[in-house]
Amino acid sequence: MSGFDINTVTVSGNLTREPELRNLPNGGQSVCSLRIAHNDRYKDASGNWADRASYFDVSVWGGLGEWMASNLTKGQKVVVSGRLKWREWGEEGNKRQAVDISADSVVPVVRDGSRGQGGGGQSNGFTPRSDVPANTDDFQTVPSGGANRAPADDDIPF
Repeated sequence: MSGFDINTVTVSGNLTREPELRNLPNGGQSVCSLRIAHNDRYKDASGNWADRASYFDVSVWGGLGEWMASNLTKGQKVVVSGRLKWREWGEEGNKRQAVDISADSVVPVVRDGSRGQGGGGQSNGFTPRSDVPANTDDFQTVPSGGANRAPADDDIPF
């Protein structure tokens, strides 16, 4: 296989700490560090359902990172899309390694009509909302016994 490698990851989870914004010393570019926890459910050896958390370190660069640092809070649910990055640090004999996510996008999950306020709403579902009012002028009530009545010629749309 030549020249076609894919490095894309999308993860959803909750922020485990407040976002940390810092500027790199040489270029002054800003980077925001996030840590998210993603929960998986699995069946253990006894056949019972159990939860397992996976933790991911995320780097968000530039203006997007600055926005994240000022608008996200610990506990908030987010969806992160980006690329996996390998990094090493430490001295020989004591080298450490990690795989992080370099984010291309971070989307706060908004629930129950809240607008990105700390962990969103407390319900388990999403409540869709629209700025366009529904037009109910075309709705007609069904006469009683409507299911048993044969349609009149006026009821057929063609």
